[in-house]
Amino acid sequence: MTEMPAETAVTPHADGPDDSAPDESVRDVFARLYADGRAYAAAEADKQKARAGLIGAGVRDAAIFAGVAIMLVFATLVAFLIGLIIALAPQLGPLWATFAVLGASLLVAIGLLLLAKARISRMKKAITP
Repeated sequence: MTEMPAETAVTPHADGPDDSAPDESVRDVFARLYADGRAYAAAEADKQKARAGLIGAGVRDAAIFAGVAIMLVFATLVAFLIGLIIALAPQLGPLWATFAVLGASLLVAIGLLLLAKARISRMKKAITP
């Protein structure tokens, strides 16, 4: 190969301070440190503002989509109940079909409310010391 080894890293000068570096006072160093700190804080604040804006826009869009979805589910449920009344009308008559669907819907709603009450009371019991 070669007789002389290749120098792979820059060796720092250990002979003393570098003469080409300007002499800075402690005040100048602290002034530069203060300015750099303020610049870093301003950049971080701008970054967090942009991040909050993105999160706010995402939450707003998600809330709009969820609201529209809830309205569509409600409209679908109403259409299903009306369709059920129309389907039962020939067998029971229009008034009794309406009462049958209303009664069944109320029974389902009461059952769901009782389940919710049971869950809440179980949660309260679990967190009470």
